[in-house]
Amino acid sequence: MIARPDSSLRFRFATVDDVAAIVSVVERAYRADDAGWTTEAHLIGGRRTGADEVEQLVGSATGGLLTLSDHGDIVATCHLDRRADHAYFGMFAVDPARQARGFGAALLAEAERVAREEWGSPRMRMTVISARTDLIAWYARRGYRPTGGTSPFPYGDARFGEPRVAGLRFDELEKPLV
Repeated sequence: MIARPDSSLRFRFATVDDVAAIVSVVERAYRADDAGWTTEAHLIGGRRTGADEVEQLVGSATGGLLTLSDHGDIVATCHLDRRADHAYFGMFAVDPARQARGFGAALLAEAERVAREEWGSPRMRMTVISARTDLIAWYARRGYRPTGGTSPFPYGDARFGEPRVAGLRFDELEKPLV
């Protein structure tokens, strides 16, 4: 459950003024060795994102970066994008110091609400590294199911990090929103 009263929590799409805070949250959540169960540091090193990529997502005409702030501090973020027949959810990150307080579940629920009610999307899709079984189980408890679709990890593309293991791939998950 969320530790703070609802009045201190704010959902909104990010602006360019939020870029540094978002990069910090994402890097700590995905790459820090001490980020708990959400880290990918054992699978992938290097950067997860940078200011250039975050600025591009902030300026997207089809979505952006949805944030959750607690007392003005960004504590969670995700990429949300409108596609032809679904909404795409990605780059989901919760500040490791604030995990296990319900912020992630709250942001996911808000992303689903935006996709369903504001965009009219019939479903949400995402891709998750198949080796992240704990994370896939977390999404399954929230109604996401594998579509059977997979895609290879982009080995050799430093924008996605430096793989520390062989055989990485993405599994596609989907949840109906209607």
